[in-house]
Amino acid sequence: MCGVLGVFQRSKEPGIERRIDAGMHALRHRGPNAHGVETYEIADGIVHLGHTRLSIIDLTEGGHQPMHSANGRYVIVFNGEIYNYIELREELKALGCRFTSDSDTEVLLAAWSIWGRACLPRLAGMFAFVVLDREDATLTCVRDAFGIKPFFYTQDSGDFLFASEAPALVALKPTKAQLNWQRAYDYLVHGDYDSKPETFFEGVLHLPPGHLLVVDLAAHSIGEIERWWVPQITERHDLSFEKAAEHVRENFLQSIRLHLRSDVPLGAALSGGVDSSAVVCAMRHVAPDIPIHTFSYAAVGSEVNEENWADIVNQHVGAIAHKVVVTPLELARDLDAMIRAQGEPFGSTSIYAQYRVYQLAKENGVTVTLDGQGADEMLAGYFGYPGQRLRSLLETGRWIQAVRFFNAWSQWPGRSRMNGLKRVVAAMTDGELYQILRKLDGRKAVPIWIRGDVLIQRNVNLVHPRQPLIANECGRRVMAELAHSLTQRGLPHLLRHGDRNSMYFSIESRVPFLTLEQVELLLSLPEHYLISQNGETKSVFRAAMRGIVPDEILNRRDKIGFETPEQQWLTSMAETVREWLQTDIGLPFLDQSVIVREFEDIIAGRKAFSWQVWRWINFIRWYQHFLA
Repeated sequence: MCGVLGVFQRSKEPGIERRIDAGMHALRHRGPNAHGVETYEIADGIVHLGHTRLSIIDLTEGGHQPMHSANGRYVIVFNGEIYNYIELREELKALGCRFTSDSDTEVLLAAWSIWGRACLPRLAGMFAFVVLDREDATLTCVRDAFGIKPFFYTQDSGDFLFASEAPALVALKPTKAQLNWQRAYDYLVHGDYDSKPETFFEGVLHLPPGHLLVVDLAAHSIGEIERWWVPQITERHDLSFEKAAEHVRENFLQSIRLHLRSDVPLGAALSGGVDSSAVVCAMRHVAPDIPIHTFSYAAVGSEVNEENWADIVNQHVGAIAHKVVVTPLELARDLDAMIRAQGEPFGSTSIYAQYRVYQLAKENGVTVTLDGQGADEMLAGYFGYPGQRLRSLLETGRWIQAVRFFNAWSQWPGRSRMNGLKRVVAAMTDGELYQILRKLDGRKAVPIWIRGDVLIQRNVNLVHPRQPLIANECGRRVMAELAHSLTQRGLPHLLRHGDRNSMYFSIESRVPFLTLEQVELLLSLPEHYLISQNGETKSVFRAAMRGIVPDEILNRRDKIGFETPEQQWLTSMAETVREWLQTDIGLPFLDQSVIVREFEDIIAGRKAFSWQVWRWINFIRWYQHFLA
């Protein structure tokens, strides 16, 4: 796991070495073990490539980057892991390739040399990499199918710049970074972020998941972004539920085997939910003798505490358990560091629980962790997508099944008929009607603490940023929503949280649920395999894990995860929060005096608590760090 950066410029500019040093310094936590910067003269221009290395596979100098191909044509900087590198290396050896190291980077470079972009679907792993083709004078930038690893880029004063994190990219820029007002509005009012290529920094973009970008160095031009993987949701009819569960089980266990490949100590983040528990139990199933360290957050004294569920799993596999308990004072102490680690605003204080879990892993000498991220978006978790499921049933004329499903679904903990009806209406409306319904639900496009006229003058779009689905097939509404969640709105911001939090502590976080083989299988199954007729989420996966994961875990009917008692935390530190909100950051569209008044009403109980409080805090503190 590493950090990458690069600059292409027409001629060497004064101060470029200083900016590259600043960018490398900003990435030092992503690669504390080694670093390298090289410069190449290509097509009347200059390419600078930088890399910081966290050594995971092949701890020798054989994995040093930038890395050159045997014939010198290609140069690569790579952030990620290719878990099936051993199998690919044997295949490439049969084609005449020779290897001088045990590094997965060398395998990736050879695969690109032989197969080009056709190698991408063959890679089991997470990656963001750039290949310099010195013969064709191109830079090809690639991001993995789900966006597990980050990649940011921009053009500034004719230069093409890229980096693994937005703050590092900002350090590379010859001009001062500015706020993207549209993304600021989307986040503050609607809680939307990481769902589009645009970031909170004006002109700084992230390469979308499953895409690549080619820069023509001779023409000094950036090509169109190309999608190299598109999720398909066409239903297959050749698998019974039992056979599907067998395939899911085989795929998952094989993924765990590959994800255990490491030359450094590894462990697992464990919340006690179905997903992280399955990861830990599968680790024990495929590797009976390895020591397993688990790292958990305990919300002691709160109704969202999952400690007892984690204890069941730890006892089942004989794990060495590590737990962290968090207080509001610690949140106040660490808030600025966490905001700097994330680089952009984020959704809630649950990210702090994750932050402390990775810190705990670091303190106990573990460098690699396995995580259950992505399972909800590929298995129809959370609340089971009732709106989309009912729409699928109604579109295909299964009215009686729809009524029965709705009644059964609403009986589960945390659900109700009213909540289900809202989700159905949301799933079956779009456009102007959707915006009207949001207003009726009390979700204002211009709350009183936003100056809408100022935003309109800057051409900010004052509507909820709802994106069209990748695929939208009649009777497959759940699968269309999952495909959307996996690559656009949903999973991307969760993966961002995990990547930044883990890498801040130089921890490599692996997500074994997210393999192309598994996702493509699940998206092809009948919808009721994922959401049963009685409203059970992840049905086929629960069946697949019987005998591996304790039944108490598989039979859980609630969903918590690393959830924090946010209201309790923020209200207990009201004095500190008040100081943060009162600090004027000078944005003309933000009325901070009204924000403070709204906060006082919430603390006094005159208004209901909402996640809006966190967004105010997070945005204001982030702005002070990066743009003030």
